[in-house]
Amino acid sequence: MQLIKANRDAILRPLQIVAGIIERRHTQPILANVLIKREGTSVSLTGSDSEIQIRTTAELATTGPAGSDPAEMTTTVGARKLLDILRSMPDDGQVTVSHSTRKLTLAAGKSRFTLQTLGAESYPTAALIEAGLVQFSLPQATLKHLFNQVFYAMAQQDIRFYLNGLLVVVEGQTITVVATDAHRLAVATSTCDSLAIEQPHSEVIIPRKAVIELQRLLADTDELVSIEVAVNQARFRFTDEKEATIELVTKLVEGKFPDWRRVIPQNHQRHVTIGRDSFTRALNRVAILTGEKFRAVQFKLSPGALQIQAQNSDQEEATDELEVDYNDDELDVGFNVSYLLDCLNNLKSEQVVLHFGESGSSALLTVPGIDGFQYVVMPVRI
Repeated sequence: MQLIKANRDAILRPLQIVAGIIERRHTQPILANVLIKREGTSVSLTGSDSEIQIRTTAELATTGPAGSDPAEMTTTVGARKLLDILRSMPDDGQVTVSHSTRKLTLAAGKSRFTLQTLGAESYPTAALIEAGLVQFSLPQATLKHLFNQVFYAMAQQDIRFYLNGLLVVVEGQTITVVATDAHRLAVATSTCDSLAIEQPHSEVIIPRKAVIELQRLLADTDELVSIEVAVNQARFRFTDEKEATIELVTKLVEGKFPDWRRVIPQNHQRHVTIGRDSFTRALNRVAILTGEKFRAVQFKLSPGALQIQAQNSDQEEATDELEVDYNDDELDVGFNVSYLLDCLNNLKSEQVVLHFGESGSSALLTVPGIDGFQYVVMPVRI
């Protein structure tokens, strides 16, 4: 039976979307496969790692003579091999994918490949549980921008599993995303007209891998992404620029996210407005001589100047100084330079504002004219 007949790029694009989460090695061999399902002229491709599932649907099949092919057909095949084969074919070539007796055949021009398949009946597909369902939608560009502002502050493989994800808070027409690894905290907020004014308060923790995949898949467009949140799952549905439908279903991280509002400093009296590019370049220069494990830099703030210093175990030192509009008391405090650069490299603003308290307190970084972004960095001892 013919499953797919389309231009190579038309097949490759949806396959690349789902293949991103498919692991090369897995305890369940079938999860190394992509699930292919044809319904009429519509073909869906599904990838899963048992925690996250991505499905794309596009018009990739043609209708043959009446009765020539069954209307529906489902199978699974190795995702990486299929991806590598399609990548090797000519860009504008026509590809035909057929299935018969546990074999999948790809043909393009004079090239022909035959792959082993596994039955689709044992492929674990996720279905959203409808109990306690909360539904809302917002522009793809808005959600992608919010994620981009905070994702770098998520923890990686922390034993406090609730930190290995991103908190999403929705209330009324306001959506807030929060990420922290206990050393720094990033918060971004946006107001969306597409959210209902009476939207109930909802808080969920989206796992790190799902956040990274959504950043990759969401487009910078006003087209809406539909979000459905159930008891322990969330589903995101949207279309890409090729009009293919994308659906991502993810398990949610269980646990209580820290009270992030208490972490944000409220009464810091020292404020410095500084150019983001010049600040970033100075930090990058000084960071060259920080230690490999202890990437600390020392800030010495005095009237008219911010001096940044670093030294390593070889007694090597680096110093850089920036002119700033500051007339308050002197301050000496240290920070992990990587945490600062992570934030600065993901902002697009021309300037940032640094808010300091005493030498042993955290610093707050904000952006002029944008009330919804806050970044808190804990100090380090030098």
